[in-house]
Amino acid sequence: MNPGSARLRLPMAAAAALALTCLIVGPASAADTPLNLDCQAKPPIGSAQTLTLAAGVDGTAPDTVTAGSSFTATLATQPMTVPGSVSGYTIKSIKNITLRAPVPANATLTGTSLSGGSGTGSGTPTVTVSGGEIVMTVPGPINGGQSFTLPTLTLNLTAAASGGVIETRLSGTSYSSPGLTFTASVPILFTTVSVPTSCFPSPNPVLTSTTIS
Repeated sequence: MNPGSARLRLPMAAAAALALTCLIVGPASAADTPLNLDCQAKPPIGSAQTLTLAAGVDGTAPDTVTAGSSFTATLATQPMTVPGSVSGYTIKSIKNITLRAPVPANATLTGTSLSGGSGTGSGTPTVTVSGGEIVMTVPGPINGGQSFTLPTLTLNLTAAASGGVIETRLSGTSYSSPGLTFTASVPILFTTVSVPTSCFPSPNPVLTSTTIS
């Protein structure tokens, strides 16, 4: 083993743990749906680290709609803060935040848009639809110590012609099939380590529910 790699192994493992604590979520309001995210960070050297993050989403949609009618559902995450340091290690920034949600069943998705948000860095947030998923990407970077709010995601939906329930929720069932990913940049010794992190909701709550009447 390269002696330099051996010296870096422990700090990089610590960096992985730090990456998992990079998103500190503000207090949840009564309207928020709480989320428990099971996360894993993989440093370039050392073993993967796991941790649970608490977050929340405020979802809005009508309780009922008539068959074939159009309506909107919105998903807004809580404000978050990237800590400047954790346990003596500096958090330089986080970047490439990607949040995924499945296209709801019993409805046709006719459009998506982003609105609001703040402190998300110089990159422009985007939303796309691919493989049956709605994908919000926030390039960042978002510096350590900075508070930010992800944009609100609006879904334009048309209810199916028959009855049923239209639900929104996040994607993700495992570390290899996540609903949230981001990369943390952590200076370690004489280098900056990029630590990719993947998270999935466990359990995965319904964020909005609309019954077709």
